[in-house]
Amino acid sequence: MPITADHIRTTVTAYLDLHPEDKDEIEILQDLLDSGGDLTSRTSLPGHVTAGAILVGRDVRVLHILHIATGKWLLPGGHIEPSDNTLLQAAGRELAEETGIPPYLVTPHSETPLHIDVHPIDANPAKEEPAHQHVDFRFLFRTTADVGELQTDEVTDAMWRTVESLIDERLKQRVARALL
Repeated sequence: MPITADHIRTTVTAYLDLHPEDKDEIEILQDLLDSGGDLTSRTSLPGHVTAGAILVGRDVRVLHILHIATGKWLLPGGHIEPSDNTLLQAAGRELAEETGIPPYLVTPHSETPLHIDVHPIDANPAKEEPAHQHVDFRFLFRTTADVGELQTDEVTDAMWRTVESLIDERLKQRVARALL
């Protein structure tokens, strides 16, 4: 069964129970949910839901991928697919697709995201996509595996980086706390 608005609402409620300080930052998500559109569709504007993975390896480093479309080092993740049943499953699927690490070698930390990040996406004329917002549900995972075969149509490289290298200060603090 595809991800529903009720599942998104339930996930947001659980997240805000843990991180009430983020309520204002994810207010756009409530507006999007109230609009009644399919927030899992990449055509949903002015924004839609995506799922991301914060993968921590055996040496307590976080996996980053070099994304072709942006030319930036990012955490693995991407758009929701109709076959995804939950946001956590979507994050795990994206992680496996982009990094080649099989799901059975990855353990989720929690069914609740560690971070929800709202960020702008530039217009992409090649895909006929206007500028919009991504509401990225980021889940923490652990593994002892190494990177497998990268999804080369989206990713050109992968690198394990220290937790301190995470740019988002709130995310950095949450990852460090979760690893204690």
